[in-house]
Amino acid sequence: MTEQTERSPLAEPRPLRETRAWPRSFADRLTAPLPGVRALARIARDGGMRPAPDAAQRDIPQLPFEPGPLPRAGARAVAVTWAGHASWVLRIGGLTVLTDPVWSSRILGTPERVTPVGVRWEDLPKIDAVVISHNHYDHLDAPTLKRLPRDIHLFVPAGLGAWCRRRRFTNVTELDWWEAVKLPSRGGGVRFDFVPAHHWSKRTLTDTCRSLWGGWVLTDGRDRRVYFAGDTGYGHWFAEIGRRYPDIDLALLPIGAYDPRWLLHPVHTDPEEAVQACADLGARAMAPMHWATFLLSAEPPLEPITRVRAAWLAAGRPWEDLWDLPVGGSRVLSAG
Repeated sequence: MTEQTERSPLAEPRPLRETRAWPRSFADRLTAPLPGVRALARIARDGGMRPAPDAAQRDIPQLPFEPGPLPRAGARAVAVTWAGHASWVLRIGGLTVLTDPVWSSRILGTPERVTPVGVRWEDLPKIDAVVISHNHYDHLDAPTLKRLPRDIHLFVPAGLGAWCRRRRFTNVTELDWWEAVKLPSRGGGVRFDFVPAHHWSKRTLTDTCRSLWGGWVLTDGRDRRVYFAGDTGYGHWFAEIGRRYPDIDLALLPIGAYDPRWLLHPVHTDPEEAVQACADLGARAMAPMHWATFLLSAEPPLEPITRVRAAWLAAGRPWEDLWDLPVGGSRVLSAG
């Protein structure tokens, strides 16, 4: 670990609430071309962006939904609760952090969610910070953010701060890839590092790639690390993240929204790629996400978890290190 850290020293944390100027576009960060007119025409012709009706009817009633009380988590604990899709309640270093919070039942352009939110809003503890991976509607949900105090810490990708400030949030910090901030806490503080992803951004007809996209590495005062991937395809960034941030304890990785593969492979990992990404990261454990909530693509709703379990076994990884939680499920990485 020391040798790796010396080769790539981590950046000094930047000031909170820093106002910065950004490029007009981040299109140069793309790792694959965005779909063009021909691809969109093929989708319109094939109609292949939703599961077949018989598969949906068969699988949706079997999707795992087991809400329970949030685990007790002291200042030295690390615990995660899956609220569905890419939304997690993460307790680390004495803080409670939400990732890409979406508590809405419906998002723009997508059918209603097929499982309820795993944690009722009124059951949430005090939220200290929110991390956002990118601006797509299934990850940046304005109605959910509107329910939060305006002085909450929002950690967002470069170029997204103005959107947040227009909604009167006052503690907004934007980061570029490989940049970090540190938030003090009674557990010794938590470092938030923004890291690359194989994805893109768009929220309106005119803002394609005007803000950045990425994942987050959260490190507590005892050097326990949780990696939240956000939305991403498979590629070289995983190994680089693992090299710069060794000994990741838990990787929260997407396993759904991957079919048709010819269209989605650059931006969404499939289950086998997610298991390989976990290996590339050097992460000890993996918690699947980005499935069983919104039907965004054509694979049968239960297929992602079936395939990720098979891939995990095929890779020879310890079964107990695959945290295949139901929506609403929790697990404690360390009770302190």
